[in-house]
Amino acid sequence: MHEPVLLSEAIEALAISPEGLYLDGTFGRGGHSRAILERLGPQGRLIALDRDPEAERSARQISDPRFSFFRAPFSALSRVLGGRVLQGMLFDLGVSSPQLADPSRGFSFRTDGPLDMRMDPTQGESAAQWLARAEEQQIREAIRDYGEERFAKQIAAAIVAARGREPLVRTRQLADLVAKAVRTREPGQDPATRTFQALRIHVNRELEEVSLMLPQALAHLAVNGRLAVISFHSLEDRIVKRFLQANARPDVPRGLPLREAEMPQPALKIMGRAIRASEQETRRNPRARSAILRVAARTAGTLISPIAPNTRIEPGARWRN
Repeated sequence: MHEPVLLSEAIEALAISPEGLYLDGTFGRGGHSRAILERLGPQGRLIALDRDPEAERSARQISDPRFSFFRAPFSALSRVLGGRVLQGMLFDLGVSSPQLADPSRGFSFRTDGPLDMRMDPTQGESAAQWLARAEEQQIREAIRDYGEERFAKQIAAAIVAARGREPLVRTRQLADLVAKAVRTREPGQDPATRTFQALRIHVNRELEEVSLMLPQALAHLAVNGRLAVISFHSLEDRIVKRFLQANARPDVPRGLPLREAEMPQPALKIMGRAIRASEQETRRNPRARSAILRVAARTAGTLISPIAPNTRIEPGARWRN
């Protein structure tokens, strides 16, 4: 049974109004969605989003007329929402426990399966396909930048050498290869942890999707509406933190003398400090150990952090009501 991380904290952070319109931006297996629906009244509505076809199958089990599911990536958020304005949005980033537990998805180095790693297996290249064609420098940079792996050079060289002997298509192949290339590792951490994280992030364009999602989410958030984001590693949390901080400061050109009363209102108000899982939750669910929840409320101020330049929204996003 999948247990959503920081469930009660995330639901409380949304400050749910029974008649409001809300978004669960990462449906997964529906734990957060069901908790939100419990707080909504007859006129309340919940929209859920996920690009994983398994999440779509789980969403079909919810027959509540207040609930709608759209199969789409973060970057299609504005297309999904249209002209809607919402009272709250929740995003639980990263890979879910059911995805990790299914060997056929290729996310885990603990069990053998096809080296896929796509959150939507019908779109884009698998990890195996990318590793088969990428240059050694590209592999090294992805593992270094997305996995923060100090042995990225050795791992990339080992991958290129191995694929010259036979196709690299299974998770155990890659995990064993990395274990031989990595000379030392933190106690309790598998040598393949950082490499698998890096490839998953690269294959799914996870950091770019988060960067594209945040300004779209803010543009559809009502005044006093809440934005709550749960991150699981430092790279995605850094993007979230910097975005919230940038939009919680007045947009004033440097050196322009203004009185406090003349300062423009920022677009966001950060609601308290970042929230981490309790000791009880981490004992019950070890995955919660790295989770961090950041919450902000929309103000009447102007959004100042646009979609990053030189980023591209994938065409052909598909969804259903």
